This record gives sequence, C-alpha cells and structure tokens, in this order.
Amino acid sequence: MPRDACPICGKPGTADFKPFCSRGCKDRDLLQWLGEGYRVPGEPANPNAHSGLDSPDSRD
Repeated sequence: MPRDACPICGKPGTADFKPFCSRGCKDRDLLQWLGEGYRVPGEPANPNAHSGLDSPDSRD
C-alpha cells in the first residue's frame, strides 16, 4: 500500500480527510472503533476494580 494510501480502501488520501480518501472511509473507520471492531491490545480491565471516578470526592 502506498504511503499516502487510505487505510480503509487503499486509494490515495486527500488533504480534507487525511489519512482517508473520503468522508465515507473516515466514517467507516469511526464505526469500526465505535462497534469495537478495533481494539487496543493490553491487559483485560478488571470489572471489580474501583477507579474512584464515581465517588463524590472526585468532583472537588
């Protein structure tokens, strides 16, 4: 794939939608992130861990 190619379809990217070639490819990429099609590798989150973000003291 050429260096400036759209990561979705491989067409040349444009300045308006860089690194994508169009709004359609840009939106498809966003939908992949929102639909959990893409994932960042790492340790699984512990659902029992408390971050403290929901406690009243964290708003001060």
